Amino acid sequence: MMDLGLFIIRLMVGVVFVFYGTQKLFGWFGGYGIKGTGGWFESIGVKPGNVAATLSGLGELLSGILFILGLFLPLGAALITIIMLGAIAKVHGPKGFANGAGGYEYNLMLIVVSIGVALIGSGAYALHF
Repeated sequence: MMDLGLFIIRLMVGVVFVFYGTQKLFGWFGGYGIKGTGGWFESIGVKPGNVAATLSGLGELLSGILFILGLFLPLGAALITIIMLGAIAKVHGPKGFANGAGGYEYNLMLIVVSIGVALIGSGAYALHF
């Protein structure tokens, strides 16, 4: 049952990051694509915006895929942590803890879950090399 539980957690976290990454890269699921996301990054002081949007989108997409597959899990967790720390530093941190107020609660939860899963291991339902 533990392996199934780990797979369910990996699948959900991975889907979240694939979702975010494809929003930034391709404008899917209501996203703004690289140009729109890049403009938003520029507006919050992250420059060059299009480069940041591309790197962020690629990091989210790659980390999500790695998490779903259970492949190179520490790398996926590190990417998630870096991306979420950036989101906390530039957007959510000043708004406090509560997610309802735009705070960093959700970002921190994603960091903790991704690191926790990476420390436990991917379980049986994963690609292993």
